[in-house]
Amino acid sequence: MGYDLKSVVEMKKQHPCGSNEWEIIRMGMDIRIKCLGCGHSVLIPRRDFDKKIKKIIR
Repeated sequence: MGYDLKSVVEMKKQHPCGSNEWEIIRMGMDIRIKCLGCGHSVLIPRRDFDKKIKKIIR
């Protein structure tokens, strides 16, 4: 995948706030993403993140 820090990605499942655009704010063994709709952040293992990502927006 071609994502990097500060990339905006679209996930397969929509967040409960209604947005499915997320910004990557931390990368390592785990990836922390922040919802661009409500600002909630989630820490996901990289393996799960690679399965749940739909596309890279920017």
